[in-house]
Amino acid sequence: MNAAIVIHLAFSLLALPLGGWMLAAPKGTPRHRLLGRLWVALVVGACLSSFWIRGEDGYSIIHLLTLWTLISVAMAVFYIRRRRVAAHRGWMIGTMAGLATAGILALGPQRLLGELLFGW
Repeated sequence: MNAAIVIHLAFSLLALPLGGWMLAAPKGTPRHRLLGRLWVALVVGACLSSFWIRGEDGYSIIHLLTLWTLISVAMAVFYIRRRRVAAHRGWMIGTMAGLATAGILALGPQRLLGELLFGW
């Protein structure tokens, strides 16, 4: 397994549970803001590292979700900096949905992670 995959998995496997916790935890606290910054860094790291992971045919449809996730996390940060909490919440939920969807799709047949874990 190459370094890009290991880095990508590390960022992703840390971001997914933290994101779930962030959605359920109290909002607006100093802890929320600190862990939110960490979560954004993990998501951006997972997204950027994915660009070094390509199949024989190059980039896949999952990379479109990478672009969507980068846009949505940027919008979430944009809105919270303008104190538009409802918009921030919506974009964060969208970011988490993009991250989770990409992870689920990566487990499918003829995908590297699906092959490694399930032998598809």
